[in-house]
This record gives sequence, structure tokens and C-alpha cells, in this order.
Amino acid sequence: MSTKADNNELLRGGQFLVKETAAEAIFTPEDFSEEQKMMRDSVKEFVDREIWPKKEEFEKKNYALTEEVMRKAGEMGLLGVAVPEEYDGLGMGFVTTMLVCDYISGATGSVATAFGAHTGIGTMPITLYGTEEQKKKYVPKLATGEWFGAYCLTEPGAGSDANSGKTKAVLSEDGKNYIINGQKMWISNAGFADVFIVFARIEDDKYITGFIVENDSENGITFGEEEKKLGIHSSSTRQVFFNDTKVPVENMLSERGNGFKIAMNALNVGRIKLAAASLDAQRRVIDQATKYANDRVQFKTPIAKFGAIKSKLAEMATSAFAGESASYRAGKNIEERIALRMEAGNSHQEAELKSVEEYAIECSILKVAVSEDIQNCADEGIQIFGGMGFSADTPMESAWRDARIARIYEGTNEINRMLAVGMLVKKAMKGHVDLLGPAQAVGEELMGIPSFDTPDYSEVLSEEKEMIQKLKKVFLMVAGSAVKKYGPELEEHQQLLLASADILIEIYMAESAILRAEKNNKRNNANAEYQVAMAQLYLYHAVEIVNQKAKEGIISFTEGDEQKAMLMGLKRWTKYQNFPNIVQLRNKIAEKVTMENTYPF
Repeated sequence: MSTKADNNELLRGGQFLVKETAAEAIFTPEDFSEEQKMMRDSVKEFVDREIWPKKEEFEKKNYALTEEVMRKAGEMGLLGVAVPEEYDGLGMGFVTTMLVCDYISGATGSVATAFGAHTGIGTMPITLYGTEEQKKKYVPKLATGEWFGAYCLTEPGAGSDANSGKTKAVLSEDGKNYIINGQKMWISNAGFADVFIVFARIEDDKYITGFIVENDSENGITFGEEEKKLGIHSSSTRQVFFNDTKVPVENMLSERGNGFKIAMNALNVGRIKLAAASLDAQRRVIDQATKYANDRVQFKTPIAKFGAIKSKLAEMATSAFAGESASYRAGKNIEERIALRMEAGNSHQEAELKSVEEYAIECSILKVAVSEDIQNCADEGIQIFGGMGFSADTPMESAWRDARIARIYEGTNEINRMLAVGMLVKKAMKGHVDLLGPAQAVGEELMGIPSFDTPDYSEVLSEEKEMIQKLKKVFLMVAGSAVKKYGPELEEHQQLLLASADILIEIYMAESAILRAEKNNKRNNANAEYQVAMAQLYLYHAVEIVNQKAKEGIISFTEGDEQKAMLMGLKRWTKYQNFPNIVQLRNKIAEKVTMENTYPF
């Protein structure tokens, strides 16, 4: 689909659940332009030269090294990839910004965090919410790496509940400054940041307000010691204290009381970028694990030849493939939505804000799925290395430790699960996504007589695509009945929301993998048969998860005949006509990976 897609063609956020998407309509990594491939290769070359060889140094809490790498990234223009050209950035599209984030983040979580915190939550709030004067003053310095940014939201008593912060901003008597007092914690880049995005409450306002605060020790800004952390050892993380810190009134970001909205929208972008930042980490873990498995001989055989190892490599590659497929699918949707809004006369600021907000559901889905996949991938990487994997002399244990933070950043995975379903229900209530009609149709189908015709599945992935449609019915059945029963009180039933979210996540991830494999199969891509195998393997697991989570949900809020009917529906909609041969699929994928001695897809 071109960027000229009209509003009718381009799905709204959450609509994937009720509308069928054609394989040709999605963007895949195989669709990268020449410019994007060049950008990817130059970032990879930068990482292989400046970061990967120094991996050990990053584990020794060498904060200066992280700062040095960030300066070099700034010189290459990588810090300004998402910044419009008029503020000394590269002004690249959303997909390219994701691409840079993906490939710069794979070698160590320390650089991934510094890069994400600076380009995302450190720079972007000014780019998207700042006045022209603010943008001219701060953004060029941030885009080039002359200055670094940090984001001060979390407080000892305000984490997930971000709006409950106690930091205060009081207008000075002469009306020229706001005086800020308070304490912030877990602030990434605090040790070398020149400018902070600080959230504070003015008087008894319902919502917090954002401010741009320059780092000046003579202006009441002090820092705690560097935090001792499980991973991301060279990422500077400190408490920041504000003691009668003067901030000029013109440094208020957006308008009074708009801070919570800024924080939430920054999180949406942060979530999809965090998914991207967990992709190359997976590729590199797979690469290292594969090379080790090919080299390590036991019982006179490379361990890569053993079924137990093949199973692990195949599953690791499959998760990475699904993560790539879904992340770039959503990234392109956002980019296309931005283009449409700008054509309609929106400013770049407004277009980007509204477009990312449109796909907030997908951003939450991706954040959860890919952050959990990198953790599993690193865990299996350690296992393939065996005892060596547990040693700090190999890269696996640091990858595992670094991965752990991804499930907490940008809203915990539990919160993002609940948000994904909660936002979908709200969209349905507002009429932005028609869930009611399809849910009713599913209810009627549930009561009807199922078809006993044997379908024709001769076309590649045709049964898998039908299975996705059936899984969507499962979600509509479970979530539709839950909404009917609980109405607005649904958000109090957290375990039910979590189960529904897992169904939603698996549908989006499995569908993205299937559509990418189908698209590449139709154009005879060299890896198509392996991609088809990965799509089939991913779906098999997705069906199992959906079955389990839907059952858990159904028996938690139904009884009697209603429960029986829904469990029958669940059985009908999670049933394969032809089961895939899982062992065969895993062997096929693993043999390709070990033959290429890398993640080759």
C-alpha cells in the first residue's frame, strides 16, 4: 500500500480485529527502500565498530563510554533521525526512525536505554509539544548530540500512577519563573543530561504540567548516586532533586495541566520503539547461540545437530520473525496515518501525535510481546551455551540481565495488557471500531449449527488465515460477553483483562507473521518457505495460548448453559482441520539457521 492510501484503505488502530487485512497491504522488512537499507547497514557497522567489541566495558559501569558512544551517534546524525530538518535533524519517516532504534539497540541495553531516553522521551516532547521558540532553542542541540536529554516523571510515590507525583511548581512573585521543588527517581541519562523534561503540579491542579529545565547545579539541581541495577550497567540512572529550582515561565511545555497527556503520548511512541529496540538484541543472541551450537561438539557431534537444540533455535528465530513482522507493520501504519493527516492540513507535530495515539493499542501489544520474547530468547541462549552461558565471559548473561528491564519500562507489561483491552473497549464505545456488530454476529453463530463442509486449503497459508479469523471470533466472544456482563466495571476485573489481552496479542502477532510470509511467498522471496514454516509454528503456539486464556476467562464469569455454549464455541474455533507437524517445522527452521550460521530471515 502506498503512503497515498486513503482513509478507507488504512485500518484504524484496533480494527485489525474486525477487518481482514490483505497480505499486499502490510509493510514488511523485505519492503525497506534502498535508503532504509543503507541506513540499517551504516547503523550495524557503527554498532559492530563502536559498541560490540567493548561489550565487556559496558558491564563495568563505564558511564563515560556510553556518553562517548552517544556523542559519536550524534555526529553521524543518528540522534536526529526523527527530528525535522529545520531543527538540524534528518527528518526521516517513522519506519526509518524505528529501524535506527532497532539496529542501534542490539549490542547492549546500556546504549539502547541512553539512545531511547534521549531521542524519545528526552527530545520528542519538545519536538511535538514545544513552541517555535522552544524548538529553535533546544531541539538542534539535542538532535546533534551537543546536548543530551532526560525525562523526569517517576517519583518514589508515583510510578505506574504517574499523575500522583508530589513535585510542586509555584509561580514566583514577579511572575517570571516557576519555582520547582521535588524528587524524581530512576532517571535515565541523569548523569550526563543537559536538559530535563520535568513534570510538576501547579497548585492543586488535577493534572501535572511539563517543563523544560536546563541542568544547572547553581539552580538547586542535585543528584543521587548511580543506582546499582540488575542490568544496563553503563546506563546512567540517578535520582534528581529540585530545590527551589527556577524555571522561566516561557519554559512551560504545552499548556498548564497538559503534562499527563504529554507523558501518556510519549509512552505510546516509547512502546513501539521499545519493541523495535528488542529486535536486534534477539537477532544477536540467535547469532551467538547458533555459532556456539555449530562449534560446540559433544558425543562427537556439533550440538546444533541435536533435536533439543534445534527446537530452541527454531523457536527463538520464530519469535524474532513475528516481532519484526508486527513491529514494522504497525510502524508503517503510523507513518501512513501521519502522511494522510499532513495532506489534510495538519502540522507535522499534530499529525505525529494523533497518528501514534491512533495506534496506541498496537503499541501496547508490541511492547508486551517483544519484550517478553527477548527475555525468553536470551534465556534459551544461556541454555544453549550451558555452563558457559552463565559465565560473564560470554555475552548471554548480560543480554538476559539487560532484557529484564524491557518488561518494566514504558509501563509494566501488566499495565500494557490491561491498557490494550481497555483502549479497545473505549474505541468501541466511541464508535471508532465496530466491535458490537461483529460480537453480535459471533453470538448468533455460537447458537447456530456449525458447517460440516470440508474446506479447500490447497493454497499456501489458507488454513492459517482462516484460523486467525476464528481466533478473532474467540476474542469477540469472550470480551463481548465480559463487556455485556460488567460494563464500565470491567476494568476492575484485572485477571479477566489480562487473559483477554493475551488473546488479542497472539492474534496480532500471529496474523502479522502469516501476512508477511504470505506476501513474500507470493513474490517468491528466497526465504519464503522458511517464513511460511515460522508463521505456522507461531500460530500453533498462539492457538494453544488463546485456548488456555479464553477457557480461563469463560469459566471465571459464566456458568450453566452459557458456559457450555461458550466452551463449545471455543473448541470449534481453536480446532485445526490439518495439524501442522511441529517437529518437522522446527527442524526445517533450525537447519536453515545453523546452515547460515546466523539469523538469516
